[in-house]
Amino acid sequence: MLDWTDRYCRYFLRLISSHVLLYTEMVTTGAILHGNRARFLDFDPSEHPVALQLGGSEPEALAECAKLGEAWGYDEINLNVGCPSDRVQSGRFGACLMLTPELVADCVKAMRDQVVVDVTVKHRIGVDDQDSYQELCDFVGRVSEAGCETFIVHARKAWLQGLSPKENREIPPLHYETVHQLKQDFPALEIIINGGITTLEQVEQNLKQVDGVMIGREAYNNPWILSQADSLIYGSEGNPSSRHQIIESMIPYIDQELSAGTPINRITRHILGLFQGLPGAKKWRRMLSEEAHKAGADSSLILRAAAQVIE
Repeated sequence: MLDWTDRYCRYFLRLISSHVLLYTEMVTTGAILHGNRARFLDFDPSEHPVALQLGGSEPEALAECAKLGEAWGYDEINLNVGCPSDRVQSGRFGACLMLTPELVADCVKAMRDQVVVDVTVKHRIGVDDQDSYQELCDFVGRVSEAGCETFIVHARKAWLQGLSPKENREIPPLHYETVHQLKQDFPALEIIINGGITTLEQVEQNLKQVDGVMIGREAYNNPWILSQADSLIYGSEGNPSSRHQIIESMIPYIDQELSAGTPINRITRHILGLFQGLPGAKKWRRMLSEEAHKAGADSSLILRAAAQVIE
């Protein structure tokens, strides 16, 4: 979710669900250690529970970033070992790290030695021709020995050459049964499944086999999928807010960010899918897309755009 789940997106998603665990976009160790830390690490307290996802392959750098993340208030530190993009590979992190489980274990141990919060790993079921179930088990087993107890498993393999990141999310076939088997073979570990899940019904079915479900692109493109999560998955009572109530709740936050100098289109780009499937949704998306970049655009634009939609 690189460039997608920034703090503006997460604030919006938290208004829809009070309980889902939110993840940052992947932040590289270099960006944190040598860049504007506040830009990459700041978040609103309402986002809790929220996890910081790191990209890197140097144990010492990851340990320092994990320590900073814990001090910043994050509830979990996650190491990305699943992203297949070219710019990630060139930095020697992401999915290519699955080929070096000893290094991943060293990274996890270095972070675990520095923080009290959970250190988790997100990965694929395989990479290139290293995709046997035994190799997957060897990877999980070795990394768990280093102190990782939670594995978020994208149920596709990754091709490091020949497929774009988008194609890597679509072309390699999904093998949910592989992740289900992983839970059976590692019952003491928390196994969370990811990849291609688009409904809460699918979530409920998978929860019969594994400990958790991660939803990525669908939650971004169709965020209202999360509106029933609190009641169906977490057992919360009460009716969720309506889409228009979510928008009204966004207004004070938007005004606050505008006063701090944040361009409104950095926020509106994350809420385009809120009214997906409703009459007027196209007008909502068009108005935000065309007007949010204009000088003087403010929170009244959101209200005017929302008025086009019948909920």
